[in-house]
Order: sequence, then structure tokens, then C-alpha cells
Amino acid sequence: MSTSKTAPHNQKTKRPPPSLKVVYGDPWCFFGFGLGAGLSPWAPGTLGTLVAIPLYYLLRDLSIEWYLVTVILLFLAGIRICERSEQRVGGSDHSGIVWDEIVGYLITMTAAPLNWTSIVLGFVLFRVFDILKPWPIRRLDQTIHGGLGIMLDDVLAGVFAALVMMLVNRVI
Repeated sequence: MSTSKTAPHNQKTKRPPPSLKVVYGDPWCFFGFGLGAGLSPWAPGTLGTLVAIPLYYLLRDLSIEWYLVTVILLFLAGIRICERSEQRVGGSDHSGIVWDEIVGYLITMTAAPLNWTSIVLGFVLFRVFDILKPWPIRRLDQTIHGGLGIMLDDVLAGVFAALVMMLVNRVI
């Protein structure tokens, strides 16, 4: 009798990336896979987070209100983007779907000082919270499915990272 361990439904699953034709030929997958960053066989989530840095630079001069509106719209779009990408590549939360990392990083950078130290610190903090998934992030990851589930754990990781960034900036 063989037993196999399976990942919880909504935990990122490591599978071979879909073909270039699927990712670059389907707008949902193109965005879901972070403009192709999610195709990387090594650390696609980290590369997806790197894609967020130029986007942050484009948004950083917005007022805090417009920045938040933009991030909320990217989150809402991300629910559908991740859902459609997941359906297109089959299975649950494919590790190459990185739109959630992009939005999570943008949440991390909400109200952060505009300097390289903050960009790097935000990157590291977001990746730590996204990878370790402390409670309640792990709980969300395991219980909420589909596009919303893909997005929510990274949103919460971004909120936690943003709170740590705010604390660090108050102390320094």
C-alpha cells in the first residue's frame, strides 16, 4: 500500500511550467505568470516579486489614496487573473502564478519611504512572510480556494510585512 502526501489545496504546487505558447498566448496567464517571470524553474515567487519593483516605481509618486485605490484594483483584478490562470494550467495554485506576489509586494510598500533601503527591506520582509506563512496566513492558504485564495495569503503577508516596515521606520 502506498501513501502519498499531497499539498493542501491552496498551497503553491511545484509543477513543470506551462508552455510559452500558453503563457504568452493567453492574456490571463501572461499577467498571472508575472509577464513570464513565473516560468522560471527556480524561485518563481521571488522573481514575481522582483517584477513588482518596477511597478512600484511607476506608482510610488501617487498620493497614498490613489496608490491604495490602484493596489485594490490590482487585487480585485488578481482574483480573476489567478483564477483564470489556474484553470488554464490545471490544478490548484501553480507555483508559476505570481500575480499574488506582485500585489503582496505593493501592499508591503504602502507608505514606505521612497529609498533603496525600503525597497530591499520590503522585498525581504514580504518574501519571509510569504514563504514562512505564519498564522493566520497559513490558515488562509489552506482554507480559501480559487483566485481569492491565491491572492489572500499574499495580501496578508504584504500587510504583515508593511506593519514591520512601519515599525522599523519608527525605530530608525
